[in-house]
Amino acid sequence: MKLAIFNGSPRQKKSNSTILIQEFLKGYNDHITDNIDIHYLANISKMSENVEAFREADSVIVIFPLYTDTMPGQVKLFFENISNIDSKGKKVGFIVQSGFPESYHSTFVERYLIKLSERMKWNQLGVVIKGGVEGLQIMPPSWNKKIFNDFYELGRYFASTGKFKAEIIKKLRNPYKLSKFRLLFFKAASALGLNDFYWDKNLKDNNAFEKRFDRPYI
Repeated sequence: MKLAIFNGSPRQKKSNSTILIQEFLKGYNDHITDNIDIHYLANISKMSENVEAFREADSVIVIFPLYTDTMPGQVKLFFENISNIDSKGKKVGFIVQSGFPESYHSTFVERYLIKLSERMKWNQLGVVIKGGVEGLQIMPPSWNKKIFNDFYELGRYFASTGKFKAEIIKKLRNPYKLSKFRLLFFKAASALGLNDFYWDKNLKDNNAFEKRFDRPYI
């Protein structure tokens, strides 16, 4: 099984998508020791190489973050380019991650991915959805142990079967929607300004904090 992985995050190697796929490959390499190349779709100059890697692969995994309830532009561009080649019967799976705690937000792009697979006549391996991922890089490793174990097991199962394990897909989708208690918690956190901590830090790191309320298109 020749596996190709395509990372659609604009952050490329510094992305949360990279962190998750690394855990996936740890499990995968427990069974198969092949060196799997990860292709970064944000590097548009390598589009022809990425298309060729897709053509040559037996199995493909495309992972990307949710961007305003859809996919990053470079992922859509990649799909448009591979639509021109005959890939009927190719095994293709998707992983969609987001910062939203609940997986519900990602189910709309999931519909697109399923329809795309049907139109391209791919052997669809499933769509893995995981919310609450944005904080991975700032959390202590012990806090990420559960999600890392899940992606490790996902990779291990994929290596032995060539498929995503349905039980793990279902597990990773929790919570599908927020409970009333969690909604109250987030409302309280928002009122106290706690929800802004991470974003404020990024704004400050990029010297944009004072411009956070700017409205350049007004």
